[in-house]
Amino acid sequence: MSLKQPDGSFAVCSNGEADVRGTYCLLVVATLLDIITPGLVHNTYGFVKSCQTYEGGFSASSQAYFSPSSEILSAPRPYLGEAHGGYTSCAVASLIMMRPLVPVHVFPGVNGQALLRWAAMMQGSEVNESGGFRGRTNKLVDGCYSWWVGGLYTLIEEILGKATGEAVKHDEGHESRNEKEEDWADVDDSLVNREALQRYILIVAQASTGGLRDKPNVPSDPYHTLYNLSGLASAQHRTFFSTDRADKIRSAWVDAEGLIATSETPQERHARRRETFVAACAWMEDEGASQYVGNVKENRVNAVHPVFNLMMSQTRATMNHFYGQNIDTRY
Repeated sequence: MSLKQPDGSFAVCSNGEADVRGTYCLLVVATLLDIITPGLVHNTYGFVKSCQTYEGGFSASSQAYFSPSSEILSAPRPYLGEAHGGYTSCAVASLIMMRPLVPVHVFPGVNGQALLRWAAMMQGSEVNESGGFRGRTNKLVDGCYSWWVGGLYTLIEEILGKATGEAVKHDEGHESRNEKEEDWADVDDSLVNREALQRYILIVAQASTGGLRDKPNVPSDPYHTLYNLSGLASAQHRTFFSTDRADKIRSAWVDAEGLIATSETPQERHARRRETFVAACAWMEDEGASQYVGNVKENRVNAVHPVFNLMMSQTRATMNHFYGQNIDTRY
């Protein structure tokens, strides 16, 4: 709480800058470790949504003195910057994590259509830019945005309310989507070219000396290796929030006190902790919708959680421990 700012944001360190990066990192830790509370995120939703720019993406900070409705804010904020892939990823994931603590289960004040348009426009031409993603308008493509922007689409589906909640069902009597490399008929291809993104990562971003990089003629490094591989996972696998899994988790949930004392009633605290757990652990992979470029055994990576960028099993095991649960991680 010492890093909490009056506008709802969090500084990245003592006397440091306050922006959506610090907010995202705090929410990830607080959610995984069962220390997220209503008091911790008071006004935070309002700060994050105010970082959305006219382009549709999110910037590091916010409107300085006025809200989008021209009302004077209760506390000054840093000046609104440029829409950026990394900040947008942090902002959108933060909105998803706060959903159990926001009174409504939609995303008021967020322009989902503008966000989707901005994300789609960040992918470079397959001919001139090999299908990689850029982080800002009119910038060069960069391998790390394979995750920061390429990994956004599952979360944008949730914000738009268009996620089905279940895997795509195929009509009876018809074969499911075949696994040939040239068959890319999934619904997302009108917005993101997953085949081209995989080719960018595997061919353009991969360095002959090992590791992955920003772009050709740039050395590889751990940062770009991590986020290229994360982007490869998002391009290969479809993940979604499963309402069936959510119901199974709720039925297996055991009320526990939790780590942080709050002013909530026991019933309110149990419900809030349960729904936070469900919101994080009900994501799953639609294995029938996976698509791979090239040799599957050589190129396949595991699916990752769209919010935490961890493997699904790691997320569930961590939260089982800290929330005092023993829920089957296969749920």
